[in-house]
Formats: sequence, structure tokens, C-alpha cells
Amino acid sequence: MDISRIDRVIDRRGTDSYKWDEGESRKGDVIPMWVADMDFRTADCIIDALGKRVEHGIFGYTSVPESYYAAVIDWFSRRHSWKIDRSWIQYTSGVVPAISAVIKALTSPGDKVIVQTPVYNCFFSSIRNNGCEILKAPLRYLEDKATYVMDFEGLEEACADPSARILLLCNPHNPAGRVWTADELARVGETCRRHGVIVVSDEIHCEILMPGHRFVPFASVCEGNQMCSVTLNSPSKSFNTAGLQIANIITPVEDWRKRIDRAININEVCDVNPFGVIALQAAYGVPGDERYPIGPGEEWLETMNAAVWRNYGMLRDAFEAELPMLPVCNLEGTYLAWIDCRWLIDRGIVSGSEELEEILLDRAKVWVNAGSMYGDGRFIRVNLACPLPTMKEGLGRILMGLRQLTDKKGK
Repeated sequence: MDISRIDRVIDRRGTDSYKWDEGESRKGDVIPMWVADMDFRTADCIIDALGKRVEHGIFGYTSVPESYYAAVIDWFSRRHSWKIDRSWIQYTSGVVPAISAVIKALTSPGDKVIVQTPVYNCFFSSIRNNGCEILKAPLRYLEDKATYVMDFEGLEEACADPSARILLLCNPHNPAGRVWTADELARVGETCRRHGVIVVSDEIHCEILMPGHRFVPFASVCEGNQMCSVTLNSPSKSFNTAGLQIANIITPVEDWRKRIDRAININEVCDVNPFGVIALQAAYGVPGDERYPIGPGEEWLETMNAAVWRNYGMLRDAFEAELPMLPVCNLEGTYLAWIDCRWLIDRGIVSGSEELEEILLDRAKVWVNAGSMYGDGRFIRVNLACPLPTMKEGLGRILMGLRQLTDKKGK
């Protein structure tokens, strides 16, 4: 698929888009590069399948067919060598509701849930909303390599806490951009099993991969990992279908599945959107089902990943050339760039990422995310999932805003 086909700019203003029509994005001159929501038109195979369903004209309560489970099982077997049994899969309306339901099912109020900061902000709210405490086991930032690694000593200490019940793992990691290796995941599993900590692995970004990197499902590493974990996944991030609301909770542990099923019903997230069910099958393909052929979704996915990698290269190269004091972290997965802004903070130019977010919004008319919402106020996060013209305009505004600040102190 020609990458130019995914670069068509589609005006999303006036469509009730959370990214483009809410908050500061309402100002028509702002380029929103914040929330993890793509501006790429999704795959034609998804649009065509949904169009046929719309033509039917009746949109009542939906049941999830066996072909849905077949699509999930085949996709993860074919692409990621993970063998999933049909009985392990429970569907729900989204990964964040899934996180909340699993915490509710497998903890009691007052228990501790481990997070590896900086990390996806909804981890924090899901923990608090279920009456649990956040226990941080921060990742280690390797400044000389502009990347993160796990602090296994810190993880060991957190898991040894007698109140620790769950590790919320982000794989691939948002916002650090890491795609954890099989060796890293094996060591996480060994550590958690030693202390009786359940791994809940959020793998929503699992298909957004940069060249040279391979996604490994946590549960696929070994039998031990599989039996100590619950996996959460969805096509929503990879195929830009978040509004269709579908996700899966996967675990071989029957007792946990029963408790999770009860929590899903308590949280009232047991019914799903019929369009989400169709979109997943169209994206993944269903073996032997001519309505949902295997292949078109993967072709679109590879094109999308190539566009993100191109956009990341533009941003990284521009920062290296013009703002080398603000390193861009290496991107292995996700479409989210993580930028080190400590140079500005250490010199008192800005107090932290929240002020920097406001300055870029007010002066440069570009909206990025402050790193403080992920647990580290020294960084900003930039969404790269947009067509080339949007990327050029947004990057230009970011560079302009930051140059104004760096010029105060000189380079």
C-alpha cells in the first residue's frame, strides 16, 4: 500500500472529535498532538464491513459470534506466536474499563497495585477508583541512550511489599516507547511469581511497531507467565477505532475469569457496540470467512507503521539539528514521542512540563501532553499519528515555540 494513501488530510473539526473539538482544540488555529488518537483514515476493509452493517438499518443489542473469537485466536497465533484458547477470552467495551474490572476482581480495597512510571495516566485513576493504593516502581532512564529500562531491583522491592497484589504492565510502553523483550518479560514474570503478584498486561499498542522491533505478548513467553497474568488488548489503537468500543480480557485462570466476569457486570461494561465486533473481525480477518478476508487489515497496518516511523524520524532529526539539548527518546513502539525537557527546567526557563504545555499552546498553537500526567514532569509527549502535512505544520510550531524559549539562554 502506497504510504501517500494514508497521508490524506481529513478535517475532523465539527465531528464531535475529542481530540479536535474539545477543550483547547476548539480554537480553530490549534494543532492537537496530544491524546492518543490517530488522524489516519482507518482501513478500507473496516469501513466497507461497517458500511454493509449500516445498510441493514437495525442496530439492536448484539451478541458476539464465534467468528469474533476465531479472529482473535488466529491473529495472535499468526502474528505473535501466542496460542489462545477460546475459553480464555472475555470481551468488554474498552481496555480502560477492563483495567478497572480486573483490579476490582483481583484486589480488595487497600491493596497496592504496582506501576512502572512514567506510565499511562489512566492506570492511576483506575487504581484509585477501586480503593487501592499506587505503588511506584519507576523505570530507569538511560540518559546517554535516550531510552528506558526496567529497574528490576526496584520491581523486586515493590513486589515484596505484603500488600502488593497486581503489577500493571504497559507492553509496549506508553509513554516511554519501549517494546519489552522476551528476556525482560521473563524476568518480570519470575519476580512477580516469586511474590505472588498478578501481572495485568495492557497490550493495546501491540501492533504499532517500529523497524527492527518485535512485540512479545507477556503471556506467550512461558507457561509461568501465562498462568500468572491477565492480558488486555484491542484493535482500537492500531486501527483507529477507539470510538467503536471493543476490547478483550484474556487469562487461562478459570477462577480469575469468574471473578472478572462478575466485576464486568458490576461495572456495567458487559454489553458491546455491534460496530466494534464487526471492526475487529474486519481488521484481523476471520479464517475461512469470505466476509472478513485475512490480509487487507495487515497491509494497512504496515503502511500506518511506516508513516509513524517517517514522522518520528522527522521529529528526531529536527530536534537533533535545532534543539540538541532536548533529546527525543528512542521509539520502538506506539506512535507517541517522549521528549526530555530537563534543560529548560534546570535553567529555570519553565517550571515543568505543565507550564511548557501551556506555553506551546498559547504561543505556538500546538497542543502536546505534559509529562506530569504520566508521572514525570520533566518530559512532554507528542502524538505522531497524523498525515504528513499535519506533522510538518505541528512540528514546525513545536520547534518555533521551543526555539523562543531556548534562545533566552542560548544554545
